[in-house]
Formats: sequence, C-alpha cells, structure tokens
Amino acid sequence: MLGDSLGYAKDGLVGHWKRWILLIISTIIFPLMMGYTMEIWRGKKPAPEPEQWGKLFIDGLKLLVAGIVYAIPVILIILVFGGFALFGAFQAAAMSGDPNYFTTHTSELMPLFAGFMVGLLIAFIVAIIIGLFSTIGFVRMARTERFGEAFNFGAILGTIGKIGWGSYIVALIILFIVAGIIAFVLNLISMIPFIGFILWLVLLPFLIIFEARYICMVYESAGEQQGAPQGTA
Repeated sequence: MLGDSLGYAKDGLVGHWKRWILLIISTIIFPLMMGYTMEIWRGKKPAPEPEQWGKLFIDGLKLLVAGIVYAIPVILIILVFGGFALFGAFQAAAMSGDPNYFTTHTSELMPLFAGFMVGLLIAFIVAIIIGLFSTIGFVRMARTERFGEAFNFGAILGTIGKIGWGSYIVALIILFIVAGIIAFVLNLISMIPFIGFILWLVLLPFLIIFEARYICMVYESAGEQQGAPQGTA
C-alpha cells in the first residue's frame, strides 16, 4: 500500500504541471483540496483531474463540518479541564490577596496544572479513538455521497471488522510514521530562507495525495469497493 500510494502521488503530479498548479492553489483554498481528497477516496485511479470546482468546494465543506463534529468531544474535554484549572488558579490568587501569586506560589498551582495535563491525556486518547472511526466514516461519506454515513457507526464498525482491528491499527500507525517523516522533511524545507515556504507549498499536494490514496486502499482492503451503505445512519 505504501508503494502504491507513493507511486500514485508521483504519477498524479509529475508531468501533470497544470494539475499540480491547480492543486497548489487548492491547498490555499483548502475546502477545494479537501473535496479533491474525497475524489481520491472514491477510488479513482489514476489521480483525477481537479474539476467541477463547485462540487469539490461543497464536498470539502462537508468534510470540514464532519471533522468539526468529530472534534467536539476532544474540544469539550480540553475546555472542561482547562477551564477548571484556570478557574481554580484565579480563585486561589484572589483568596491569597498576593498580586504576585502566580510567580510566588507555583507549587500550589502544580495540582491544577497536573489536572489539566490529565485532561490533555484523556483528550489525546479520545482523539485516537475518534480517529479510528472518523477515518472510515469520511471515506464512507465520500463513496456514498451521504453526509450521515460519516457517523454510521454500525457500518463503520463492520468495515473495521472486515479489515481486522489489528491490521487496521497497524496500517494507520505506518501511515502516521511515514507521513510524519515526509511532513518533517517538508517543514525543514519550509525553513529555507526566501523560497522555503514556496517549496513547501509546491510539495504539500504530494503528501495530501499520498495520505488520501493510502487511506483509500486501507478502506478497500475490507472488500467494500463501492462503499455501499450498511446499517443505519
């Protein structure tokens, strides 16, 4: 899958300069690139031309909204723990009457800070669990062109079951490592004076296409080529 995805991204960009330029522009107008990602998730091979811009933009907005909905639990956890820590710190400062409380009583603030760190850890774990579901949910939404399929948890569990939980998690870990290495290289390139950001922007579509194709292949490993709706939304 790695070899196929890297080749897919290379063949989709190298020699197709007009497409590459359009995708660079799409990364700036990011809903367009998100919509193009959904085109790849639909199993199109080779990499499709970026066209039907209105549909790409709307698809991208749908993916953005679905992503925000999935992120709500993580955001709420961070807000609750962060709000509790912040409120506790200001309450302690007010009760002490010391204008320099935050610099002179750091030891008393450590329990609040530790509580916030626990909240971040919980949010991180929840984000991982959500990511396992949302990855398949987003592909289902792309293939069925039904927004509700992004949250069809029964069907999502069925798809992951066909892939195999172990195989699925390992596949995502591999993607995380390889994409992380590519992203690290791109970030190093972005630090080159004057032209670094431009080079980063030029190469970013490669990473996006590679990730999208890899996830598409992970989904198809369940044998659901057409992504037909399963279960109830």
